[in-house]
Amino acid sequence: MQSVGRAEKLFDLAVIVILALFALAIIIPFWRVVVMSLTPLEVWSSARGGFFPPLDKLSLSGYEQLLGSRRLPRAFGVSVYITVVGTALNLIVTTMMAYPLSLPYFRPRTPLLIAVLFTLLFSGGLIPTYILVRDLGLMDTYWALMLPGLVSAWNLLVMKAFFENLPSELRDAAKVDGASEWQVFWDIVLPLSKPILATIGLFYAVTHWNSFFDAILYITSSEKQPLQIVLRELLSSGNMSEFVDIQVRSIMPIQSLRAAAVIIALVPMLIVYPMLQRHFTKGVLLGSVKG
Repeated sequence: MQSVGRAEKLFDLAVIVILALFALAIIIPFWRVVVMSLTPLEVWSSARGGFFPPLDKLSLSGYEQLLGSRRLPRAFGVSVYITVVGTALNLIVTTMMAYPLSLPYFRPRTPLLIAVLFTLLFSGGLIPTYILVRDLGLMDTYWALMLPGLVSAWNLLVMKAFFENLPSELRDAAKVDGASEWQVFWDIVLPLSKPILATIGLFYAVTHWNSFFDAILYITSSEKQPLQIVLRELLSSGNMSEFVDIQVRSIMPIQSLRAAAVIIALVPMLIVYPMLQRHFTKGVLLGSVKG
């Protein structure tokens, strides 16, 4: 018994060490980017700012210049709009499709599930999708970034499994009291589904926020480009005149301006995730119990 307990402790210690190493592998680069974004030229020129630069030497000039420009805040607003509206549409359609598929007495359930599972194995492909978006007149519109991925088959199956785990007695009791199927869905199922809604909503929101390739394909106007496209241009281009005043280059080096842009792109997800973490963990566990 003592050997078993010792082995368990060693295993727990090994897991803690591995997780700590993974955490450091994430935290150290992130901290380095934060420090770099606050490091002025005079500090950067000496040992590239160091890992813990003096607090009195740090500067917010990079953030002020980037947020004071026209293009980056506009791209930020586009990404916020696409993320909020797109996630809302994703949740509405996914929820209203997953609920009837979770009902055993829903007659078209089997063929619809087969169709959903088919999309997990095969997709239409890039060129047919592009032609479809073009023929629907969605080119250079925000709809082109939201409608093609309106429903994720995987998220749909997770939400369906969550609905199947809800007690069927609640629906039966509501129907005995005269509630319609819509009332059962709206008044009983949805209030009990906050964990899975937060989980799937976070999945969709991260996808929209990181939207990059679709914007390259479908968006041609610079004023409609999301943040990720502008961030790519800022990180890959040596010309910063479109984003910041050229005089700032004498205060903040180009590396600090690029690091500040990366932090600006990360902040929304860093704010949203802790707010949804409690529901996120519960939703993933409950949604994966029954498939």
